[in-house]
Amino acid sequence: GDSTGITRQGLEAHYLAGGRVPLVVQALIAAHKAGIRELDFKRAAAIDLAGRDVREAVQTSVYPKVIDCPGKNSGRESLDAVAKNGIQLKVKARVTVRTNLYQLIGGATEETIIARVGEGIVSAIGSAEKHSDVLENPDVISKTVLARRLDANTAFEIVSIDIADIDVGANIGARLQADQAEADTRVARANAEGRRAMAVAKEQEMIAAIEESRAALVESEAEVPKAVADSLASGQLGITDYYKLRNLQADTDMRRSIATGPIPAVAGGQ
Repeated sequence: GDSTGITRQGLEAHYLAGGRVPLVVQALIAAHKAGIRELDFKRAAAIDLAGRDVREAVQTSVYPKVIDCPGKNSGRESLDAVAKNGIQLKVKARVTVRTNLYQLIGGATEETIIARVGEGIVSAIGSAEKHSDVLENPDVISKTVLARRLDANTAFEIVSIDIADIDVGANIGARLQADQAEADTRVARANAEGRRAMAVAKEQEMIAAIEESRAALVESEAEVPKAVADSLASGQLGITDYYKLRNLQADTDMRRSIATGPIPAVAGGQ
């Protein structure tokens, strides 16, 4: 054995457990050369059995690696966020990380770092009053996100967060206002159509009431001749009174026909 804790029995046991012995030995040699004292054989073997690449972990601990945010396999070109003035910003960031050997077993992976940083950037931009504030000073976003200690309980330590690119996107605020205006217009049209339908229904009710009244009038008028005949027969109505009644009826019919009939066309020049 030596300071790294490597023993023949340990190597045999690790091999029998399905471990990658050459990888572990190479990692320990690299760690020893880099002066990383916290990595001994026991920890390196445990990292290897946990399915992590212990050699790469040591290399990343010595030489920090850069992670793109959003991730290359995410299918997204940028992180899209909207400032308080409604303007969208499309952001690309680069996160420099160093492996935390103490957290490598059970610690969250690169995907967690990418997700947390992405969420932090979107939140920070969303808190900005104007998109121009972010464009003028993107470092504020980086510092805000970095201060949130997003590497907690992950296999990495975040060294830096750099905004690689910012593009101005759509005016989301204006689009939402336009959508709201269109929705309001549709509601107004629906309400107007409802009122029109109610007016038509009311008109039909009134027409029906008029027809009903007219039918009652016709029915009453039909009783008049019989009443006149009875009055003449009983001597209650004289012949002179009868003719006056007929003249009055004729005048009434004429006025009614004038009121309800079409307006006669006036001959030109006469």
